[in-house]
Amino acid sequence: MFKHILKICIATATLLPCWGNALTKELPAPAMTGGMPLMEAIAKRHSARDFDTTRAIDDQTLADILWVAWGKGLHGKRTIPTSRGLQNMQLFVLTPTGTWEYDGMTHTLRKVNKKNLIPLCERQDFVKNAPLHLLYTCMDDRGGECHVGSAYQNVYLYCTSRGLSTVVRAMIDKDALKREIGLPENHKVIVHQCIGWPAE
Repeated sequence: MFKHILKICIATATLLPCWGNALTKELPAPAMTGGMPLMEAIAKRHSARDFDTTRAIDDQTLADILWVAWGKGLHGKRTIPTSRGLQNMQLFVLTPTGTWEYDGMTHTLRKVNKKNLIPLCERQDFVKNAPLHLLYTCMDDRGGECHVGSAYQNVYLYCTSRGLSTVVRAMIDKDALKREIGLPENHKVIVHQCIGWPAE
């Protein structure tokens, strides 16, 4: 089913996630083994803004990215530390056909709306070339921004290990994104992260 939907996405000139009218999306189990040695990944980690506009992010890679950012580890806790166990961060996937929130405890995506909010992040030209867009938000509470930093750093290290390009950015319309997603008053948008296979 996903392959059929992906063909439709390609036909409409986009390689971003496109999951039709589904309200929830099950994700493949994350791959918890393998990859580049940690010290090597830390040494090679860098921001990259070059994206292959012809290559999509497959379901398994998407699942792994979301899990390393905000999933549930082997001990039943998040893949990142949270101050006082507040769990006050949210992770969204922005697509042309809607906004999805990642539920790390169930490893699923829940559709929030049918809006294309990616243009609210496109204050730099390279952004439109990225096939995957993550948005990090948190409650206006102690530690929330630190939790976001831990999450996007995990994504950086995963991307380094997999050979993906990624960059985290604050040049976004935070007020409009908050309004369009419908975040509560005591929540705020922190950063956006572009991800994709590097351009050759």
